[in-house]
Amino acid sequence: MNLLIIGGSGHVSGTLARTALAGGHHVWTTTRGKRPVPGGAKSLIVDRHDHKAMASVIAGENRVWDLVVDCICYDVPDIQQDIDLFRNRARQFVFVSTDFVYNPAQRTFPQPEETDHYVQMDKGSKSYGLKKRLCEQALMDADTGDMAWTIVRPCHIYGPGSELGCLPLHGRDPDLIRKMQTGEALQLVGAGHFLQQPILVHDLAATIISIAGCDTVGREIFNIAGPDMIESWQYYQIIADVLAVDLQIEEIPVQSYAEQNPDKAPFLCHRIYNLNCLQVSDLNVPSTSIEEGLRLHVEALSV
Repeated sequence: MNLLIIGGSGHVSGTLARTALAGGHHVWTTTRGKRPVPGGAKSLIVDRHDHKAMASVIAGENRVWDLVVDCICYDVPDIQQDIDLFRNRARQFVFVSTDFVYNPAQRTFPQPEETDHYVQMDKGSKSYGLKKRLCEQALMDADTGDMAWTIVRPCHIYGPGSELGCLPLHGRDPDLIRKMQTGEALQLVGAGHFLQQPILVHDLAATIISIAGCDTVGREIFNIAGPDMIESWQYYQIIADVLAVDLQIEEIPVQSYAEQNPDKAPFLCHRIYNLNCLQVSDLNVPSTSIEEGLRLHVEALSV
């Protein structure tokens, strides 16, 4: 397979590149050249927001890719660029969206892909989730020619290459391991009782790669989550067990925190998913347990 990744040096995009290379695929990455990309990939150096330069670099490759994956599309001009560039240059296209497209106040449990309750334009109209939803809509409404597209909505992505932490006030906390090792109490909103379903980044990469050549997933949307539904405090307990320390928790009241931090609403809800669509597809279904995945993540950060 010939795979082009928009991105290639980040947590998800870098893992995707390494996983594809390990599987014997040919990989191109598109980055600004600020960080290294995995060895073996053909690195295309260009700022995607320089549309003229991006078009020139892509055209210069003079090929049709089997799969193009945009890991760094965050706004409508980005997805429109993808449509314009790859309508005739990609057999399949994957847009990496997010579970934050769902309205946090009107979720169902578990959350299916189909809903009437997406994040709205009122509060947080410039939010990450809203921008991703607008990108989804632009892709769904576009004339993409012979290019088949698939949208994936991952939840909390963890694993080597990122920081640990899944809930305010310790989301992606670079100091988390030290705090836990020194017995510092973790401040968890609602004492960490929100349910979630984290996905190991390697599992996400494998699922995305499995889209290539799958004829049944065109114009489809998939929730992508791990196999385990857990309370957030359990995420931290697993880390504590790996570190062989006691977990100390300080409860932060949900209501007062939510009132003071309305932008954090997407985190202050249960994030668990109906994976029926994924499970009946021909795609890879994530299977790494949260215990095994967090062990790998902690060990990678402890080296």
